[in-house]
Amino acid sequence: MSRALKSLGLFFAFVVIYTLSRHAIHTTTTTTTTPSTTSPITSTTTSLASGSQACSARDFRGVFNPAQGAMGTVYASVTLTKDAGPTCVLKGWPLLTLQDRSGAILPSTTNDLPTTNSPITFPDAAANRAPTSLVLANGATANFDLAYSNVPNGAESCPSVVTLSVQLVKDGSVIVITPNYPPQPCNQGTIWVSPFF
Repeated sequence: MSRALKSLGLFFAFVVIYTLSRHAIHTTTTTTTTPSTTSPITSTTTSLASGSQACSARDFRGVFNPAQGAMGTVYASVTLTKDAGPTCVLKGWPLLTLQDRSGAILPSTTNDLPTTNSPITFPDAAANRAPTSLVLANGATANFDLAYSNVPNGAESCPSVVTLSVQLVKDGSVIVITPNYPPQPCNQGTIWVSPFF
């Protein structure tokens, strides 16, 4: 094999490795969402195993499970059930957008856990683990936990979240969830979320 062909082969291998590495998991992501008239969706990092078909939110329905509080921190979870589409892979963290009664987007900051110095430990042990690939067929469920403070900071007003929109991948479709009792995350809408499990 000529030296030129070897060099060309090495170049293509580098391009493939670089492209696949762009989909590597980031273990910690902080996302700040501010009201916007053009883009109602927050952006963060969610990733999947390379070569797998990513799950699409349009194939799922979601339920906000009742929250429980402890020492000023409220813990809740979301269950996503796959109802349609082909078997797919889900890995990473949810991307959240919070909306009030009028549909306006609420400012929020989402912190992906776990981290080395996690300020939150979720009640469900699976929520405290690193992301794993979930292979989901129709009828399967995936969950994620979330936590937020319900203690106002000074004169802060903690807004009611009437609608929680969940994306599985950046710029993907959305699962719209309406909790029975609207969460009220204080500290400018700071929320901690677990990976899907």
